[in-house]
Amino acid sequence: MKAILHKAETRGDANHGWLHSRHTFSFANYHDPERMQFGALRVLNDDKVAGGMGFGTHPHKNMEIVSIPLQGDLVHEDSMGNKTVIRNGDVQIMSAGTGVRHSERNKNQDEKVEFLQIWVLPRDLDITPRYEQITLNPADRKNKLQQIISPEKTDAGVWINQDAWFHLGNLDTDVNLEYKVKNNQNGVYIFVLEGTLEVEGQTLDKRDGFGIWDVDVLKINAIKDSEVLIMEIPM
Repeated sequence: MKAILHKAETRGDANHGWLHSRHTFSFANYHDPERMQFGALRVLNDDKVAGGMGFGTHPHKNMEIVSIPLQGDLVHEDSMGNKTVIRNGDVQIMSAGTGVRHSERNKNQDEKVEFLQIWVLPRDLDITPRYEQITLNPADRKNKLQQIISPEKTDAGVWINQDAWFHLGNLDTDVNLEYKVKNNQNGVYIFVLEGTLEVEGQTLDKRDGFGIWDVDVLKINAIKDSEVLIMEIPM
């Protein structure tokens, strides 16, 4: 087993007033040659956007872009004609493929919106751009792992143009479970949303990240009530 630990306080910190973003990997003005990506996981941004503010229309190409809202309402508009609102409990994915333009803004004037912005390098280049959004049932991750993203077009989450699987878990204190790696060429990146976990002997607190590879099964123990995002990614 090989592993790398990214403590929450070591992340890049960009505060633009209307936007406060913490970067697990190099992004924009934050550059660390030791933290460019974890396999195909290129960006993991923890974004907070002030009321009424947002990202103006901008382009993307050949990237799988995942948004997971944690608080508030985020308005998405894109050049494919989509105009939607994503909320806590939703998962959004956009395959930029040959090229797409989009904007994101806080729907509300009186509260911030908080969401994870995740970029994954694609398996196939120059595909036709596509958009997908689902609303999850939180009960399906109570003391177990709920699949939210996979490379197959199934009812269990949204489809991604990569050999990757994402799961969310909401675990009570002292709950133990295992994550079985689906592809032995993949690694697993664990991101703690809330609480404290122990993964393969490593204690992880809120917003810590832990990448593991050359492993078949991960043992996860909730030291406190915890929420966790598990991303299995090609290395």
